[in-house]
This record gives sequence, structure tokens and C-alpha cells, in this order.
Amino acid sequence: MIELFFAECKRVWIQFKRYPAESFGLIFVIISVFYGLFLGTRYIAGPGLQLGDRLDSIIVGYILWTLFTFILVDVAGNLQYEAQTGTLEQLFLSSYSTPKVLFIRALASLLIQLLLNGFALVIIMLLTGRFLSFPIALIMPLMAMILGAYGFSFALGALTLVFKRAQQILAFIQFSFLFLLTLPAEDWQGASRWLGYLIPMSPGAGLLRDLMARQIGLDWSRLAIAFLNGGLYFAMGVYVFRIAERYTKRRGQLGGY
Repeated sequence: MIELFFAECKRVWIQFKRYPAESFGLIFVIISVFYGLFLGTRYIAGPGLQLGDRLDSIIVGYILWTLFTFILVDVAGNLQYEAQTGTLEQLFLSSYSTPKVLFIRALASLLIQLLLNGFALVIIMLLTGRFLSFPIALIMPLMAMILGAYGFSFALGALTLVFKRAQQILAFIQFSFLFLLTLPAEDWQGASRWLGYLIPMSPGAGLLRDLMARQIGLDWSRLAIAFLNGGLYFAMGVYVFRIAERYTKRRGQLGGY
């Protein structure tokens, strides 16, 4: 496992060095989209607009969404690329299980993506004049969110494995989660609060907003809920992927595109 992880890290680093313009172009797009929306909102609302910590929460939600978007397309994108290049069967003939290979590959790619998103976040903070907190405790809710995000990534990978293309579904889910990840479900009360706990990755996103935007300490009970949420969606995603893998092998469609 460790050998596989370092091999994938080496592969990702080689690709990053070989195509740096693509990565920095992505940073430019992330910053430009957010800053364009920010300036447009200020122009419409006038000079008296005061967002306060709401802007901080929006920044956190937006950065989480860009990270989620990358994770979402990771497994499906890898499978589609392997199918296009004709190496999909080799991936499934690995001595490691296919979900394990894809997950390790995704984690290796995630390290680079976290650095790129962190750089974009710093630029956004400088442009907006809003500076977030970065306590060490944010690692735990971030891990819970990433776990749930990879569950959806494996589910989309399952669709790609069966149908070879799932771009329209991917686009729909991407923009749906822009709303869900910026939704302040942690402020809901009564029965709505329990509904917020069931929304994918919402508990983890709420904890990150509390830690980074509102400087509120970590709530351990909510952290446990965030890990349950992430673990549930991850298990469901891997289970769906396993079903799709058996279906595709049974029909002999691994070599087709």
C-alpha cells in the first residue's frame, strides 16, 4: 500500500511538472469567478453593503466547492481517460483491488489540489480583505468532508464504468453542491437541524465555517456526526462502484469505449 501510494505521488508530481499551465490556469479561473461575483454583488448592493462574517462563510463554502468539484471528477475522469487510451483492463488486472488503486491515486492527486486551493484561498483573502482563521482542528472536519466527497466520486465512477460518459450528470451534481456547501445548515433549528445532518458533507462544511469564519471552537458531537455522514456516503459510493464493476465485467465491456 505504501509503495503504491508513493508511486502514485510520483506519477502526479511528474504530470504536474509537465503541465503546469493547466494547474495555474485552474487557479486563475477559481479566483476570477469568485472575485467577479464579489464585485458584481458590491456594485448591485451599493457602497453600504456590509457582509461581515457572512462573506467569510461564503469564501469557505466556495473554496470547499472547488475542492469538491475536483474530487468529484477524479475517479470518473480517471476511468474515462483509461477507457479512451485503452488501458482500462490493465487497471482492473492490478494485484490491488480497483477501488483501492483509484482511492490511493485520488489521495495522491488531492495533495497537489489542496496546495493549489490553498494558494487560491490566500489570493481571494487578499483581494476581499477578509482573513480567515486556520486552527489545526480544521483538519478533522475537512477529512470528514473529503470522505463523503469521494463517496460521490466513486458513485459517478460507477456510472462512467457502465456508460463510459456521464458529463451531464456530473455538471448537474457540481452546481447542486455549490448551493448545498454554502447553505448554513448549522444554523437550522428543530427538525430542520436533523435534516441538515443528512445533507451530504453539510455537517463538515458547517464545522469549517465555525472554525475558519466565526472563530468558534470545535464541537465534538457535531464532528462525530460529520464523520458518520462522510463514512456513510463513502461506503454507499464504493458499494455502488462494486456493483458496477461486477456488471461491467459480466458483460465484457471493460475493453470497449
